[in-house]
Amino acid sequence: MALHFERSEFDARRDRLMIEMAEKKLDAMLLFAQESMYWLTGYDTFGFCFFQCLVVKADGSMVLLTRSADLRQARQTSIIDNIVLWTDRDGANPAVDLRNLLNDLDLLGARIGVEYDTHGLTAFNGRRLDEQLQTFGQIADASGIVGRLRLFKSPAEVAKAEKAANLSDDALDAALPLIKQGGDEALILAAMQGAIFAGGGDYPANEFIIGSGIDALLCRYKAGRRKLTKNDQLTLEWAGVFHHYHAPMMRTVLTGKVSKRHQELFDAARAALLAVEKAMTPGNSFGDVFDAHARTMEAHGLTKHRLNACGYSVGARFTPSWMDMPMFYQGNPEPIAPNMTLFAHMIIMDSEAETAMTLGRTYLTTESQPKPLSRHDLDLIVQ
Repeated sequence: MALHFERSEFDARRDRLMIEMAEKKLDAMLLFAQESMYWLTGYDTFGFCFFQCLVVKADGSMVLLTRSADLRQARQTSIIDNIVLWTDRDGANPAVDLRNLLNDLDLLGARIGVEYDTHGLTAFNGRRLDEQLQTFGQIADASGIVGRLRLFKSPAEVAKAEKAANLSDDALDAALPLIKQGGDEALILAAMQGAIFAGGGDYPANEFIIGSGIDALLCRYKAGRRKLTKNDQLTLEWAGVFHHYHAPMMRTVLTGKVSKRHQELFDAARAALLAVEKAMTPGNSFGDVFDAHARTMEAHGLTKHRLNACGYSVGARFTPSWMDMPMFYQGNPEPIAPNMTLFAHMIIMDSEAETAMTLGRTYLTTESQPKPLSRHDLDLIVQ
């Protein structure tokens, strides 16, 4: 069995969920988020692109409804003993199979929580689910319950995050010798992902961001590669990944001469990240962290060049994004607490000057100041 945690770890997670379900008077939960299934049972698959559901009853018992392609996947990667299959066929409606399963589990008329807010439940399947359950029981939106439990990392999870952070550093180390005049983005990207694989890591939940020249101002991956020029800018956002736990980093690396504007933007990004670190302590909120970022950007006259969020929680995530909730944005009341793994990114994009600057790394929160998980410093990198 390919489990990445001790059975006692999964038992503790189940017990935490049962407490939450009891407080919210839920007789059962229907989990559709792959992150929830992985956290609770170890179940590891990309099969959530199809209909599947983990039913968790108030007594802690679990049943997985999935397709035949994931039967062995669930047996081999999870602690789930009870697996029920719905059959691929013309006109199949797995929501009917789920309703029948819930009936077999004696949940007719029960109060059932549903994880609606996830890529694991499309709008199409969500509508079919609601059609089947509207007269079956009392349905409640339980989207955030497991997600909030996942926000607080156990010692075993922290160890995964620290390993992922080491792989992030290894990826940067592999990239730096290739970042120079004539350097090929394709080779840089291959070196970074290769270093993570060679270190025992995994695919990330979303593509790495790589862009030079004017494309250094983009905050998303796009297809196409170019070679670096003598005085160039290269924006990279990547994550070391270990057993699906992510530790992202972000840097804009320069080749050749540092322009005055690049230096101005870097000074602001570094000051903002240091201000964010000071705010990332118990007693403050995620909104307070964003405000520290925003005040620094305003002091440097860069409000119109910054983003409206400056980071988010990270952990074990699946496609299409390694971003987790909660995020650092204005007014977010979620308190900072120990044992969170949080990615803070300072992103400044001056479209008028076609100048980019980014700086970001992953932290472990503590009882006081956060601990950076990267061994790299915050100096401007010029090749």
